[in-house]
Amino acid sequence: MDLHRFDLNLLVALDALLTEKNVTRAGVRLNLSQSAMSAALARLRDFFQDELLVLVGRTMVLTPLAEDLAQPVRDVLLQVQTTIASKPRFDPAASARHFTIAVSDFVTNVLMVEFLRGVRPLAPAITFEFRRVGKRASEDLEAGTLDFLIAPELYVSPAHPREVLFEETHSCIAWTKNRRVGAKISLEQYLTLGHVLVQIDETGPNYDERMLRDLKHRRHVEVVTTSFEVVPQLVVGTERIATMATRLARKYAKGLPIRVLTVPVEIPPMIEVLQWHRAHDQDPAHVWLRSRLKDAVARVFGRTRLAASA
Repeated sequence: MDLHRFDLNLLVALDALLTEKNVTRAGVRLNLSQSAMSAALARLRDFFQDELLVLVGRTMVLTPLAEDLAQPVRDVLLQVQTTIASKPRFDPAASARHFTIAVSDFVTNVLMVEFLRGVRPLAPAITFEFRRVGKRASEDLEAGTLDFLIAPELYVSPAHPREVLFEETHSCIAWTKNRRVGAKISLEQYLTLGHVLVQIDETGPNYDERMLRDLKHRRHVEVVTTSFEVVPQLVVGTERIATMATRLARKYAKGLPIRVLTVPVEIPPMIEVLQWHRAHDQDPAHVWLRSRLKDAVARVFGRTRLAASA
């Protein structure tokens, strides 16, 4: 291909077209008219000698070549964006950078509160946005519109760098006046009592449910919620029980009438990892923030050494 006749600005148009799979929406994304976007598509088709987008029924779909181009084009644009935005050195005290982090309310409770306390004196103008974890977060990370994802290792992409933050076990909680539960809970009780289940993402089971299914155990789910915050309230005053991260269960037990019990099933420890897009791997601001997160882990969990995943 002769790059001398290729306007590199067309890469932006190509990325929008491959992402939106619609000329009108791609134009809106780039603040261009439909005619201007159609002209860009015509030039791209001529350069690649391929239709790139074809109409199938009433929907535009990518050609095989377009499918192959989508990720490399996105990576190139993200690398250019990172290169332009990054500076040889990063001064957190003077930076007004905005970071987006997808994180569960569990991790927010046990880690992110302390993380923000530690960052504030060092970088008073840096701002943060916490988003929900789940399929949308993974898509945003892939698209480069999310800086970090913190999630169990099973739920992160193998395509991007990641680092282990901490491990967490699970415990069972019950109301202190629940007459069906004593100081211990049997497997039979655990499976037959009504459960409060946290469903973070509609596309699949959460960690403890996935582990129980792998062990061929089926529990009686009575209530499903999307937040760990409300689980104790849904347990107190009832015969329901719930399974949740041990650190969070112990925290709630300090202020609420709930009992923390050992789960009568061996659920493997949940490994929480930090992930970022490979285009940001050497971004000085990202490197600095990853270091601050590790500092927060050391303060909260009393560890100074963190394992790294490939």
